[in-house]
Amino acid sequence: MSKTVIAYLFAETLHLAGVERIYGVVGDSLNGLTDSLRRQGKIDWVHVRNEEAAAFAAGAEAQLTGRLAVCAGSCGPGNMHLINGLYDCHRTRVPVLAIAAQIPTAEIGSNYFQETRPEALFRECSVYCETISDADQMPRTLDTAIRAAVGQRGVSVVAMSGDVALRTTTGTLARSSGVLLPAPATIVPDAAGVAELAALLNGSGRVTILAGRGCRTAHAALLDLAKTLQAPIVHALGGKEFVEYDNPYDVGMTGLIGFSSGYDAMMGCDTLLMLGTDFPYRQFFPTKAKVAQIDIRSENLGRRTGIDIGLIGDVGATIAALLPKLTAPRDGDFLQASRKDYAKAREGLDELAHGTPGSGVLHPQHVARVLSEQAADDAVFACDVGTPTVWAARYLAMNGRRRLLGSFNHGSMANALPQAIGAQAAYPGRQVVTLSGDGGLAMLMGELLTIKQLNLPVKIIVFNNGTLGFVEMEMKAAGLVETGVTLDNPDFAAMARAIGIHGVRITDPGEVEAGVRDVLAHPGPALLDAVTARTELSMPPKITIEQMKGFTLYMAKAVLSGRGDSVIELGKTNVGLLKRFL
Repeated sequence: MSKTVIAYLFAETLHLAGVERIYGVVGDSLNGLTDSLRRQGKIDWVHVRNEEAAAFAAGAEAQLTGRLAVCAGSCGPGNMHLINGLYDCHRTRVPVLAIAAQIPTAEIGSNYFQETRPEALFRECSVYCETISDADQMPRTLDTAIRAAVGQRGVSVVAMSGDVALRTTTGTLARSSGVLLPAPATIVPDAAGVAELAALLNGSGRVTILAGRGCRTAHAALLDLAKTLQAPIVHALGGKEFVEYDNPYDVGMTGLIGFSSGYDAMMGCDTLLMLGTDFPYRQFFPTKAKVAQIDIRSENLGRRTGIDIGLIGDVGATIAALLPKLTAPRDGDFLQASRKDYAKAREGLDELAHGTPGSGVLHPQHVARVLSEQAADDAVFACDVGTPTVWAARYLAMNGRRRLLGSFNHGSMANALPQAIGAQAAYPGRQVVTLSGDGGLAMLMGELLTIKQLNLPVKIIVFNNGTLGFVEMEMKAAGLVETGVTLDNPDFAAMARAIGIHGVRITDPGEVEAGVRDVLAHPGPALLDAVTARTELSMPPKITIEQMKGFTLYMAKAVLSGRGDSVIELGKTNVGLLKRFL
């Protein structure tokens, strides 16, 4: 019986599973695999500068395509860098395979150079994590890992020593025509559960729908349900790209970065219907309303707030079973009132997205609005955490073709740039744009070199306000004088030009339109350094007494500590916003 080198069989299995590229940084413990990839010529190696970026890039590809994506790291520190990005993939529920190379087999347990325990390290951020220690074990282990990642929509980690990769095996491929991957299953709740939910909704007056990422394939069904119930739809951030567009029932978001209209629609309902969302902030749920929840994952039911009914099922299929049972007539008054509140909230936010040419005060909302207006109809946006997520959530218009990526569940800094690498690699002809914070960009700034080296035409919009803005606002709301948040930034546009990336810097509202247009139109990688106001506030939809006291206390402390100028600057920058709350 003929024998095959493990690394060759490993690469061929990935090819048959539909893998087109692997993101990573090479290392000696990966040499067997990378050389097999080179000789076979079927899978591209995407060379990033940090393995953390490799995991974020793979996650972005998997999220956009729905297919298995792969990242890799050499032994010890190499694969440990993957962990943060893999946590994000795991919590976003995307199919990713991580290859964690290991030190030589004979040295394991001897405190050898770069020795770690990959199974222990990656267990918490994966659905499957195993070590290949024997050549004949590899085909079955890898096949199982692939099926687990695809079937459970999560991260699988396979650890393997470099010497094992170079051994031979009599094992064969799982299928000569391709790895047998599990097809998605459609789950519908039992008839009794659907009938119970219908009875609850038929007996409810004011119903509000909270819709999340689980509505990704149920847009038409969601609108039919809202029409039947005359229910306003509040969307969670993860559901924005799937729910917001062409939706006459949408009343915005709730939560820390949401709209007042979304908050009020949830607080004013008799029954809240949660569809495909694990919205985490308990303080934004109603306390007196009845709550029903539909989710594909049983562990999500009732996790965030007490529920009266919980059904396990796909949102679209469950709505199809539910609609014929909804019989109670609706007057639509609650929906119309919620829509009027949304129009008012939207108008207030749009007023903030402008600037006076020559003033030198560049509002980040202005940059985000113009970006939304000028970007392609099928653009892929990736936003950093903190204030870039706020501006993306409030000002990027979705249309059913655009996509929005972020670290919405894990909340990691520096996600946008590496996610853009994965998005652009998967869709080379599509416009990919980041909304990068200055702190996030600086954290993984080496990936600018990756974009240049690979000539990926990513457009990087940097919100350069010289601070960790969201953290600074949190400190002020708690009554603290901001500490440790200042960023001494370079001219990012000049830095981009120094490494061969087209760079444009804008400092005034009169430059926004031309600056955004210039960067988006450039045929290769390009960066816009937007020097925005540091003291811009992003008010939550509900301002608590504690927050009001905190801001008052902050201003008093700032004046007493000799920083009264920052209080004056805050007032000047946010004069339009403050008028709405005074």
